[in-house]
Amino acid sequence: MLGPWLRDPELLGTIAFVAFCIGALAYYLFRRRRPTAEELERERRLALVKTGRIIDGTVLDVSGLTEEESGHPGGLQLILYKYEIAGVIYECSQDISALKNFIDLDSCRLGFPCSIRYDAHQPENSIVVAENWTGLRETATPFPLRKPARNPAAATVPRR
Repeated sequence: MLGPWLRDPELLGTIAFVAFCIGALAYYLFRRRRPTAEELERERRLALVKTGRIIDGTVLDVSGLTEEESGHPGGLQLILYKYEIAGVIYECSQDISALKNFIDLDSCRLGFPCSIRYDAHQPENSIVVAENWTGLRETATPFPLRKPARNPAAATVPRR
């Protein structure tokens, strides 16, 4: 025989409502669309562009892997780079296959300095290229150098 507390309509309504909410939550969690690996990588790049710190590094190599070597359809294009933070040297690679429209790999110069964005809490989490930012440089110097004066004596200020 059921206890008198189970005959209370308010309690039965509350139990039914909680059961409905748990069922709706389970249905949502089961049927929701999960982000793909490409979407997660894009979000990571955008977060690093937004909040990452910038440091100087060096482009080591640019390599392309075929479908058979990489196991990914269409293959992979990687940029290899290194940088140093607090005495620790990090050598990393970034898959730039999805960023083909933003950079030209043929113009990427090996051994040149580059700017790298990294997460201050996880320094190994870093990028060189994103959709709206690039750390690749076209010259080895971060700023253009002045041309020397033709007549060095004319460039000096006379003393009184």
